[in-house]
Amino acid sequence: MSEPKSPLEISRRSFLKSTGFAAAAAMAPVATQLKAQTPTVTQHASMKDEQAASPVTLVSILQGTDSTPYFSRGNTLPIAARPFGMAHWTLQTTPNTPWMFQPGQRRIQGFRSTHQLSPWLGDYGQATFLPICGTPNLDYGERATSYRPEDSRLSPHTIAMKLLRYGIEAELVPTERGALIHASYTKDQIPGFVFDVPGDKTPMPEPDAAQRTIRFRSTANSGGVPNDFACYYVLQFSERWTALEHKDLTMHRSTHLSFAESVRSLDVRIATSFISFEQADRNLQLELGAKPIATLRTEAEQVWNKHLKCIEIEGASELQQRTFYSCLYRTLLFPRIWHEPDASGAMQHRSPYNGKVVPGVMYADHGYWDVYRAWYPMMTILFPDRLAEILQAWVNAYQEGGWLPQFPCPGYRACMTGSLIDSLFGEAAAKGIKGFDMAAAYAGLRKHATQPGNPDAGYGRRGIDDYLKFNYDPADKVEQAAAETVDAAYGDFCIAQVAKALGNTDDYAMFMKRSENWRNIFDPKAGFFRGKNSDGSFLEPFSPIRWGDPYVEGAAYQHRFDAPHAMQALIEAMGGKEKVVAELEKMLTIFPDFETGSYGSEIHEMSEMAAINFGQYAHSNQPSHHILYVFTVAGRQDRTAHWTKRVMDELYTPDLFAGDEDTGSMAAWYILSSLGFYPLCPGKPEYILGAPLFARATVHLPNTKTLIVENAYKSGSTVHTSLDGKPLLGGVIQHDEIKAGGKLRFV
Repeated sequence: MSEPKSPLEISRRSFLKSTGFAAAAAMAPVATQLKAQTPTVTQHASMKDEQAASPVTLVSILQGTDSTPYFSRGNTLPIAARPFGMAHWTLQTTPNTPWMFQPGQRRIQGFRSTHQLSPWLGDYGQATFLPICGTPNLDYGERATSYRPEDSRLSPHTIAMKLLRYGIEAELVPTERGALIHASYTKDQIPGFVFDVPGDKTPMPEPDAAQRTIRFRSTANSGGVPNDFACYYVLQFSERWTALEHKDLTMHRSTHLSFAESVRSLDVRIATSFISFEQADRNLQLELGAKPIATLRTEAEQVWNKHLKCIEIEGASELQQRTFYSCLYRTLLFPRIWHEPDASGAMQHRSPYNGKVVPGVMYADHGYWDVYRAWYPMMTILFPDRLAEILQAWVNAYQEGGWLPQFPCPGYRACMTGSLIDSLFGEAAAKGIKGFDMAAAYAGLRKHATQPGNPDAGYGRRGIDDYLKFNYDPADKVEQAAAETVDAAYGDFCIAQVAKALGNTDDYAMFMKRSENWRNIFDPKAGFFRGKNSDGSFLEPFSPIRWGDPYVEGAAYQHRFDAPHAMQALIEAMGGKEKVVAELEKMLTIFPDFETGSYGSEIHEMSEMAAINFGQYAHSNQPSHHILYVFTVAGRQDRTAHWTKRVMDELYTPDLFAGDEDTGSMAAWYILSSLGFYPLCPGKPEYILGAPLFARATVHLPNTKTLIVENAYKSGSTVHTSLDGKPLLGGVIQHDEIKAGGKLRFV
């Protein structure tokens, strides 16, 4: 994802130029690019029992972290946090870059509190913390210490390692809005602790020696924040410090605390808030209190296991188990909580949209363009109550800022095409999700679908006036016009579902008519969506492998099936089912050639497509994610089964993703596909069938019912699918059928 448009943000192209990165070397196939970061071990029965009881121990938080601006294997961070936690904690190996962690460096500069959604959008409110001893130079690189990842415990609920330079056994355990860092000192040197606040005009930290506390603000950000933004930190130390010094360094200020030589153990309790120091104090008392680290670790492990055990798999290899639960962990990190309890326990938040402290819930850091396809549909099955709360947060954003956000990070950000928040509410309406203000949501949806907003500021549809005038976005007037048109047509379909749920029949009819606008840029002769000028002529010359405008992060091939709400009609327009099956097979097997087009140089998504043996199917980016399920719609569920298994086996490991993971989107594709079904069109209460990856999976539904998925399918044969013995025809299973539970069997 993401070619940000806001002047406060750095586009991918300008970022690469400004940082002076050298051109990437030729890339080996994805499956061979990275040796496993997690040590290979021989599992004894006791270890297998522990993993079954505690699936969080199967999670690799290093999955997807070995990435660069030129080649993404996930563009993720190794994050310790509670599910959907406001505070994320990672390891910093490289300062002053969004690619702050590189697993091959094996030397850390500190534990970093981070709020980064993606390296393409940058961090905000960050700070770094490190136990040390002696009197090292405090600059990031000078004070860094080596560690052994193979001897460390890198998990969602604990990061524990030996800081080899200092002889310190260090552990960080996260809470929802903070963390506890424990340090055990073994060297005969003065024990110490250092923290860094980014920026050269940051207010000085405020120590209180009597209370053994320090508080400070981090105002660092890359945009999308309200005026006077700050992340407030309160640190509470278990021991009194004997000395404290501040040092202004390049792009940050370091504070060094020294302790008596007799101190052999130190606990630092850290709480954060986006509201105030007083709120951070409250968060510290509520979440950390005086609890020992073992108690906090156990609590964090239990919370993670409660979430991860919603799906139990059988008949999977250890590699598959680690891949599955690592992916499930990734789906449970974003969007992050932005609300905090007041003195009475009621939730409040500082609005990223108007800067005021207001009652109610808020979430942040979710790119709808990325996550609407699989993540939100997954949540309708596994965590509908949490989903309802998240949807209410987006309604609150509309009421606080006047527009629904396009890409909240943490507030309005201009990023990607369309107004794909349409899909979120269309999906919820179609599936009967309750617990949010649907009428208010509809007001916001209708507003950006009928009135000009300010897309450069992160709200409203780009080219809405031209779309309403021409019934498509003209390529000579609107940037990325083909992508904007198909996104708008699909968005109109989703808005229609909300209108229908509210009983607004006139608007339902209007938006359903508009949802047919994809036809206006489909060229039946070429068999592709194409850019069309305002005079009705298609852009010439046409190449299906030319990337960029009028498309986004792809070419005509990657956007070929971008009418998910009208797939049967699109198949007919392309020449029928047999023709489409043949075209799909061709797409997946031809050479992955590309033209750089309007980008002018090779962006990382091009490199990632070229590196794998899947033709023009670019699983590294989200526009391709539904394409394999078109086989089933065209009558060939067996080909969906064949190709999805290849993708799961070859492009996912405990270490790798095929491209940007993007806040749960890539991982959610894997979770649903491994169960044998996928939402080809969010906004319809149905899923398209493929075939499961594992012999058996048990999905514990929130209504106390259970869906058991059994796989006896032999690759290469016809797929027969039944639910409680009743055949499922047409390659489709309904959402209500999944909610009701039962036995879903593939043979």
